This record gives sequence, C-alpha cells and structure tokens, in this order.
Amino acid sequence: MTGVAVVLLTTFLASAVEAVEMVTIVLGVGATRGWRATFAGVGAGLLVLAVVVVAFGLALRATPIGPLRLIIGTLLLIFGLQWFRKGVRRVAAHGLAGLRMRAADEPSEWTGEGFDWTAFVLAFKGVVLEGLEVAFIVVSFGVNAGQLGPAVIGGVAALVVIAAIGAALRGLVTQIPRSLLQLMVGILLTTFGTFWSLEGLGVAWPAGDGAILGLLALYLLTAATFITIERRHAFGYSPGT
Repeated sequence: MTGVAVVLLTTFLASAVEAVEMVTIVLGVGATRGWRATFAGVGAGLLVLAVVVVAFGLALRATPIGPLRLIIGTLLLIFGLQWFRKGVRRVAAHGLAGLRMRAADEPSEWTGEGFDWTAFVLAFKGVVLEGLEVAFIVVSFGVNAGQLGPAVIGGVAALVVIAAIGAALRGLVTQIPRSLLQLMVGILLTTFGTFWSLEGLGVAWPAGDGAILGLLALYLLTAATFITIERRHAFGYSPGT
C-alpha cells in the first residue's frame, strides 16, 4: 500500500503542475476571447488526447515530445507576443484607471461573426501539449513502479481538481479589465511559449520547470518597462487602443 500511495501522490503532484499550466491558458483564452470557441477547443483537445492515449498506450514513452514542444511552443510564442504588444499599448493608454473599469465598459476582443478559430486553436494546443505531458508522467511513473492503475488515478484526479478550481475562478477572471487581462494572458503565453520552444530545441533549463518563474518575472519587468516608455511617448506616438 505504501508503494501505491507514493505513486498516487507523485503522479498527482507532478500532473497538477502541468494541469495548472493547461487551465491557466484555457481560462485566460476563454475570458479574453470568449468561452464557446474555447470550450470547443478544449473538447477537441481532450478527444485527440484520448485517441492518442488509447492508440499508443505505453508506447507514449517512446514518442519524441521535443519536436512537439518546439512546434507548439513557437505557436504560443507568436500568439503571446501579439497579445503582449496589444496589452502593453492598451494598459499604457488607460493607465491605472483601467483597474476601475468594468469589463462591460471595454470592447470584446472577438467581435466578428461566426466561429473564433484563434480561441479554438489556443485552447486546443494548450490541452494537447499539457495532456501529453500528463500522459508521459503517468505512464513513466506507473510502469516503472508497476502501479499503472494508481498512476492513472493520480493523473486524472489532478486534472479534475485543477479544472474545478479554474471553473470556480472563472467569474472572477471575467471581472478583470480586458486591457489588463490581455496583457496578463500575453505574458503567460509568451512565458510558456519561450520555455517549451527552447526545450524543444534541446535547451536544458538550469532550474527545470522552476525556470518558468524566472521567465515570468522577466516578461513582467519587460511589460512594466515598455508601459512606462509608451506613457512617456518615447517613440513619438500615442499608445493605441
């Protein structure tokens, strides 16, 4: 029973780290772009993930995740930098007064008709990549310890618990001013995109997953610097909206 408990706890905690990243991306995309397309992306991602896990099973351990990290990390980096730029300009334009604005007072990011494929793709990629990370964790721990069942339970439990917490915070996130929220999501996407794309190139981060915190601090500082520059009209133009 001790071995089972160790495997269960280890896979739960390790999977929870990946689940936090997944839910953070989904929550940010949904609150910024809209929930319909975001949930569709989540559903499609979970479906693809389920098919992959069922089809390949234990062979997932041999699947090269490096190229996948590079491709998806690069795409997240591209999206993240775009949102980062828009968020910096909008926060610079509104200043701290933006913190007192109601979300309803700001225009929605998605105003077109039809389906928001940007939200769909971002949510889909986040779920697939982090889901594969969880699958690797579960299979590796479970097979090595000879306790695949408890490992699967730990991984699934982590996803359910973190998703429930994210759902509980959904209402709070939607009350954040859209300009500030867009900047926050841009920073997060840029942070994860940088981390994953460089990992895909074979870069070994000194602190492992802890390097994400360092990147997050770096991009927060960068955003604060550019907001200050924008507000001082250093480049000879007024911040856009």
